[in-house]
Amino acid sequence: MTGPRTEILRAPQRIDPLSWRALGTNVVLRLEDAGRAHLARAAAERELDAIDGACSRFRADSELVALNAHAGRWTRVGPLLLEAVELALRAASLTDGAVTPTVGSTLELIGYDRDFDQLDPPRPGDPQGGGVGATVSAHLVPAWQGVRVRRVARTVRLPPNAALDLGATAKAWAADRAALAASAAAGCGAVVAVGGDVACAGGAPRDGWPVRVADDHREHAGGELITIRSGGVATSSVTTRRWRNGEETMHHIVDPRTASPTVGCWRTVSVAAADCADANIASTAAIVLGAEAARWLEATRLPARLVAHDGTITRLSGWPDDDA
Repeated sequence: MTGPRTEILRAPQRIDPLSWRALGTNVVLRLEDAGRAHLARAAAERELDAIDGACSRFRADSELVALNAHAGRWTRVGPLLLEAVELALRAASLTDGAVTPTVGSTLELIGYDRDFDQLDPPRPGDPQGGGVGATVSAHLVPAWQGVRVRRVARTVRLPPNAALDLGATAKAWAADRAALAASAAAGCGAVVAVGGDVACAGGAPRDGWPVRVADDHREHAGGELITIRSGGVATSSVTTRRWRNGEETMHHIVDPRTASPTVGCWRTVSVAAADCADANIASTAAIVLGAEAARWLEATRLPARLVAHDGTITRLSGWPDDDA
């Protein structure tokens, strides 16, 4: 799984029972009524564990690994993976292929073939933005239109030699589902951040949920503070999930048109939407679209914040003006 850079604002604590690791990243849960935290966390953990078992590209026992191994053949899948694949295809349709799940083989080729924590970090001084010097000699990214789904039979067929990666949609979708599960279990409003993808469910405090938007969700200062009451916020960035593959510095957002890490004008894009999954679809598409992103986002009417590599900030469709 991959991860954007939005953080639920919180006070520093020595031990936080509502923060843990899942899907290869940090998870934070906050509730209107903290007295039912144990029920909410258990429900959220169950949801995230189930999604990991269905959608992980790095677990040998996951359903996605089995599906990729059977490319070219109809393969029966569980309901969670079926929903995740349908969401990924919806993302590809909405973005005209800018966000596509059929980049699995390309990600493996550029070195993202295991959990991110196991990859070699960039060297000190490696460029932190548009300076990815990767020219990848790869087969073209298989067309997402070649993925076939039979919903009633619950089977999926990938194009021959294709491999899916659901990182552009599944983690934000997991945040949505975990927030719903936590809210239902606790009987109050809940907000969940999965690696920085933030989703709300069941109401919010009177002043809303404070969320800090930054390049890196692990930062506890800087960035920009906003409040949300419903839906979700997601941030896509090329500055943090970076690794070294041989002599090249790579990042995880692939441009399907070049089968390489995207090189564009934005280092970070944040979007708010009716749910976190749609927010992350839009933020990832904007990174890939580059100079065309502002016009594309304005057509969606989704509030957005785009940060160029020189730090210049563009706000669209009502994104708040105040910087922290």
